[in-house]
Amino acid sequence: MSIMNAPANTPVWVNEDRCKACDVCVSVCPAGVLAMRQEPHSTLGAMVEVIEKDSCIGCMECELSCPDFAIYVADKKEFKFAKLTEEAKQRSEAIKKNNYRKLEP
Repeated sequence: MSIMNAPANTPVWVNEDRCKACDVCVSVCPAGVLAMRQEPHSTLGAMVEVIEKDSCIGCMECELSCPDFAIYVADKKEFKFAKLTEEAKQRSEAIKKNNYRKLEP
């Protein structure tokens, strides 16, 4: 088994082929980095999406909670993560209140 390399300048990414759209990763993200988007070709009609990659704090909660090993967080030695801001906390709460769906602009 090889170690997966992070895409350049990407703190968190999703393997959509493995994701079953359970939204667990979205529910545990404290920074509102993830949300579910409408995806008609998915079994559940949604798919996880990285919506605010620059807000990722590298906590790894999403990766550790994913039952399908479909989400990955870059190594802290290779990427400088953001600090958790009040704006990120508020976005996270808004996404949760919106049934884990993307917020409309």
